Amino acid sequence: MNDALYSSEILRLAADIPHIGRLARPDGSARRVSRLCGSEVEVEIALERGVVSGIALQVKACALGQASSAILAKHAIGATAAEIAAARDGLAAMLKGADAPEGRFAELSVLEAARGYPARHASIRLAFEAAAEACARAQNTATETTLTG
Repeated sequence: MNDALYSSEILRLAADIPHIGRLARPDGSARRVSRLCGSEVEVEIALERGVVSGIALQVKACALGQASSAILAKHAIGATAAEIAAARDGLAAMLKGADAPEGRFAELSVLEAARGYPARHASIRLAFEAAAEACARAQNTATETTLTG
């Protein structure tokens, strides 16, 4: 195991992912799978006035994907859909060499060591990609309900 890549912080996060399970009434959900490694993450989101009020995850991923999922789950409640999308984009940029995201999802900086391992990037991004998609679906459902309801 590469000690720089699998730091004690990464392993701690991977071992303690909050909000595992299902939501009783999600407003949006999305599932993402890495074709490269087979990791998969499903995210369910509940939104209230555009803000995440609930989140649930199903995670089958390597330690890096689990750590990323844990960071998402720890900080998503109270975030807007735009913040989730910005974190997704910031994480992808960080893995390509940009600075780590700041603000609510600044903890993603613990994954900077994975920059040099492109084969791991897809698994690391899964949770944030699924969460952004789930938020978009929740917002589309809310707009459709308003327009037809």
